[in-house]
Amino acid sequence: MAATLSLDNSLTTVIIIFEVLPELQQKLIEAIKNFTQTVKTQPGFVSANLHQSIDGVKVANYAQWESSKAYQAFIANTEVQAQAEGLLKLGKPDSQVYEIVASESKVGTPKIVERQYFAHFAEFRMSSDKQPRMVELAKEHIKPAMKQKGLVSATFHRSLDGTRVINYGHWENKEAIEELQKQPGFNTQKSPYWEGVAENEFHLYEVVYTETAA
Repeated sequence: MAATLSLDNSLTTVIIIFEVLPELQQKLIEAIKNFTQTVKTQPGFVSANLHQSIDGVKVANYAQWESSKAYQAFIANTEVQAQAEGLLKLGKPDSQVYEIVASESKVGTPKIVERQYFAHFAEFRMSSDKQPRMVELAKEHIKPAMKQKGLVSATFHRSLDGTRVINYGHWENKEAIEELQKQPGFNTQKSPYWEGVAENEFHLYEVVYTETAA
């Protein structure tokens, strides 16, 4: 079953974004796939969804667990975690637990399906005292963004540690993304809506692999 991004937050969402050298990107993806064969047997695992950035410098895993307790048990399993050590030699991970705080879609509840759409991860980093303001700004700007032709869905997540907000979205084509980035408030060079609140890094991805519980 495809991963579903729901505002009810009935599942625990973990987003892991690796920085990687372009020449190691595919090797990292294969290593994560292999590790996922173990992960999918762990109690409470729901899904893993690997994304490959088109520019070659990122790999993202949008993962879901039945509960925070199940995820923490997985993290505490030293035998399983030892199998992941090879991943750290290929890429630098940023791993956080998130909850969905805003979502808009033209196709119903967003789902993650291999190679159905182009996907984006807009990574906002901020001090924890500024995260509430960043969430407010996200909610204010998500509906205007959805007026952009070609944008299928946008879903904002806030990290539970207070230092991240991620906008995960689906697009029909690259041209639509480029057009949105020209609009007032979304142009990174001309007073973007997050200016003074957060630093933003944006990459475009393809969904290259999905896995569900054994």
